[in-house]
This record gives sequence, structure tokens and C-alpha cells, in this order.
Amino acid sequence: NWCFLPGRRVQSSKLSPTPPRLLTEEEYRLQGEVETRKALAELRSFCQSPEFSAWSAVSRIQSPKRFADFVGGASHVTPSEVSVHEREFGLESLFIDEQLFEEDDDDDEDDDEGSVNDSFAG
Repeated sequence: NWCFLPGRRVQSSKLSPTPPRLLTEEEYRLQGEVETRKALAELRSFCQSPEFSAWSAVSRIQSPKRFADFVGGASHVTPSEVSVHEREFGLESLFIDEQLFEEDDDDDEDDDEGSVNDSFAG
């Protein structure tokens, strides 16, 4: 029996769980969209069930009509909310960030050139 112990250690190390594969940015975005749609469908379904107290919910929310539209199948976000989100997190924001970083890089290069020129002047 003693001769089988080292083999078991090697075998058990091979059976250890491998770290999970990280998602690509596209896979992450897609999974987020799928899971959000699924959760919203579950929420709509619950809100339409007999266990849900519609009067209690409506009395506590700011926009009962918007909530009723959502339960009826409308989008959970307004076009203006989509627009604000796109401005803050969409391609426009990436372009603006890129320009800001380029300006910072240009400023850094100007600072570096100035310090080099100053050292030769003395």
C-alpha cells in the first residue's frame, strides 16, 4: 500500500480545479445583456402574479405609469436615459477620453523638452 501513496498525490494535484477562464469584453457585454433581459422578464412575471401587491408597490414608486408600462412590456429605460448612458459610457466617452489622454501626453512631452532645454542653457 505504501507504494501507491505518491501516485495518489500526483493524481490528486491533477484533479484540482483549474481557474475559470476570464471573459472577453464582448462575452462580458453579451452575458450582461442576456442576464438583464432574463431578470427583467422574471420581474415582469412576478409583478403580474397574484402574489404581487400592485397597490402597495404603486403607492411607493415615483412614476406609477412608467411602472405599469414596464409590467405591460415596455422598456425599463427611457430614450433620454439611453442617450445619457451612451454619452457617459458609449463610444463618445471613449473618444473624449482618448483626446484627453492625447492632450496629457502632449503636455508631458512639452514639459520634458523644456527641462532638457533648461539643462543645456546653464
